Amino acid sequence: MSWRQILAEWPLVEADLHEIYGIDLGDPAVLRARSWRWLRVRVLGLLSAESRLARVLTTPPDAPASPGGTTPRR
Repeated sequence: MSWRQILAEWPLVEADLHEIYGIDLGDPAVLRARSWRWLRVRVLGLLSAESRLARVLTTPPDAPASPGGTTPRR
């Protein structure tokens, strides 16, 4: 998995950061007050959490539809 794949799913990253860690990236002060390492650790943490990002990036492209009726994006 590459950073390019993660960045391509940025809207999911933002939603997951808010839901899981309570981090609102819509507030410009959040990123000004923290280091890139701080953000990197949390984004990578989303991959091991029950998150939208983890589902999209770890589900094989030919997997069957989820119970909610949506298919994984690629």
